[in-house]
Amino acid sequence: MLLLSVATVLVVLTSSTAVQAQGLEAGVGYADITGPAGEVPMMGYAEASQKTAGIHMRLFARAFAFRDAEGRSAAFVNVDAGMISPMMKLKVIEILKSKLGSTYTEANVLLSATHTHSGPGGYHGYTLYAISTLGYFADTFNTLANGIARSIELAHASLRPTKLQFNSGQLANSGVNRSPTSYLLNPESERARYEHNTDRDMTVVKLVDANSGKPFGMLNWFAVHPTSMNNTNLLISGDNKGWAAQAFERFMDYQAGTNTLPGGQRFVASFANANEGDVSPNTDGPRCMDTGEPCDIATSTCGGKAKHCVASGPGKDMLDSTRIIGLKQFGRAMLAVDSVSYSHQYVDMSNQQLTVNGRRVRTCPPAMGFSFAAGTTDGPGGFDFTQGDTSGNPFWNLVRGILSKPNEEQINCHSPKPILLNTGYMTFPTDWQPKVIETQLLKIGPLVIVALPGEFTTMSGRRVREAVQKALADNGMTGAKVVLSGVSNLYSSYVTTFEEYQAQRYEAASTIFGPHTLSAYVQQFGKLAAALATNTAVQSEIHPPNNLGSIKGWSFVSPIVYDSVGINRNFGDVVQQPASSYSAGQTVSAKFRTGHPRNNMMLGGTFLLVQKKTENGGWVDICNDACVETRFSWIRTNGVLGRSEAHIEWDIPVCAQPGIYRLKHFGWYKPVLIWESPKSFSGTTNEFTVKNSSLRRFLRRTGYTIDVINGKIGGGCLL
Repeated sequence: MLLLSVATVLVVLTSSTAVQAQGLEAGVGYADITGPAGEVPMMGYAEASQKTAGIHMRLFARAFAFRDAEGRSAAFVNVDAGMISPMMKLKVIEILKSKLGSTYTEANVLLSATHTHSGPGGYHGYTLYAISTLGYFADTFNTLANGIARSIELAHASLRPTKLQFNSGQLANSGVNRSPTSYLLNPESERARYEHNTDRDMTVVKLVDANSGKPFGMLNWFAVHPTSMNNTNLLISGDNKGWAAQAFERFMDYQAGTNTLPGGQRFVASFANANEGDVSPNTDGPRCMDTGEPCDIATSTCGGKAKHCVASGPGKDMLDSTRIIGLKQFGRAMLAVDSVSYSHQYVDMSNQQLTVNGRRVRTCPPAMGFSFAAGTTDGPGGFDFTQGDTSGNPFWNLVRGILSKPNEEQINCHSPKPILLNTGYMTFPTDWQPKVIETQLLKIGPLVIVALPGEFTTMSGRRVREAVQKALADNGMTGAKVVLSGVSNLYSSYVTTFEEYQAQRYEAASTIFGPHTLSAYVQQFGKLAAALATNTAVQSEIHPPNNLGSIKGWSFVSPIVYDSVGINRNFGDVVQQPASSYSAGQTVSAKFRTGHPRNNMMLGGTFLLVQKKTENGGWVDICNDACVETRFSWIRTNGVLGRSEAHIEWDIPVCAQPGIYRLKHFGWYKPVLIWESPKSFSGTTNEFTVKNSSLRRFLRRTGYTIDVINGKIGGGCLL
């Protein structure tokens, strides 16, 4: 039974279109990319203390392959990761070339990150983005590259004649603009064309088998940060995007009668991002943690300090907020072509010449402003920087000068941004930020996907979308549906409008190519759109560096020395047993003696199982560690002796069948004798009973008001 509140299903459906694509084939693929779940810095918040220590839900690469009647192919992959690095994409293409020849290239593969801030880091080749994750970490990089390539292989192998079904509509109460004062700097006439200061449009594309009539995949795009899980979270998580994808997949598999656990599903659902640069999921807004009062709206500070200004909501905690925002996206998506082509070009975005309002201007070599260090209300920075800083600070100017002092031309080019990090001139051990940017459009039938190479604010994305739509129409391609796919192919920080840039809040300070960055992207994507519409090839005269060889030597993640449990103890021993009985809505918990989770990442496997006893005395799997209703937390209890515990929790869904259950934990430990290889182990709790409870009483207690969808999902059910 999937329960949705009234607010969840209050959705406006604006259009629904079915396209019988002549000769179009599509396939879907799915691969585990969870990565190391212990003591690896997470990528997203740049919070030094935020290191992986377990799993809230597993991360996946969800691939969609397309081929038209003329044999032209393309692939779109939605990746549960903070961002995509160029060296990662190049590695994926290298793997694909060894398996599938020249079918997939840099030009026709689009990798789009969900932008979760709760995944392991260590896969970026540009220094600024690698610093916070202690450099390169092979386990993370290889897991991502191999998993993404594997998902494309599986999608290619499952190509079949396909019909596309389109839906679009608005989703309310799922995001707020975290820089509203900057948004108000955009021209009033432009703002008047839009009802809201965030994009509430969700575009949904369902893939239907043309022969059987059965759906097998879904893509959608909606702009919101996956930062419901805040910077205190230590569990790997797909955040609200991952929650929505899992709910959709489990429901569709149940409808098809397959009823598989997460990780084994047949239906693949992608919840991709769009122009989410200034869109927060924390809909209760920012407040001062020390006083409870609203933060200063212009600087996002409390008493002049940024660290106390934190946004939260709509749930009682971050897990609940993840569920609510994920549930809203799932609920909207449930309501929810005859050719394949693409236009692709690498450009040096650090030196683009263009004309704006009759004046010749240019972009700049990369640089980050002072407000970048302030962070956002979703995750404030660690020093006393504030948003909206246009003057700088003498002390930090001195620090900046030691790293790289900007010259007058660079200062004037980025004005009014006071430069904190002159990254365009910092090259050790690799370039600190990219100069060569990958730009790409992918056309699947009437759908044109714009690969945004960073985080575009709401209005920035709108201008790009309009420019692409106009260029397509001006060159004879009318009726195209243009969607923005955020954080795609590489990460180049943020992109604001020229007007928003003047306020120098976090997003503007992180707009690395200066005040005319957006104008350069509008020009470039318009050029690609015209080429796409006229079937004109666009050549790349420059290519990005592959930093993998340079960054590999810079890895500072501590190695695993050994694991131990002590005399007369065993790995897998249950330290804390669950209670003897529970009711729906309660949480089962248990603790086990365990080894380091990096000994084996259990890709395609699980660190835990929830099992139910059958009538004949056997056991059936109800949930694994990919399920959003379970949590695997790894706790280091003694670093010197190499001891640790696994804490396993299961939130019992309201529709769980009464009966006898148990929890199992699986892991690997590294023996004290260093020449021995890691060994596997498992542990099992005592049996416990789940009782029937009053559904009405549970609904009243949890605030749910209506029952929208009946039926078990994925062997259990989902709140």
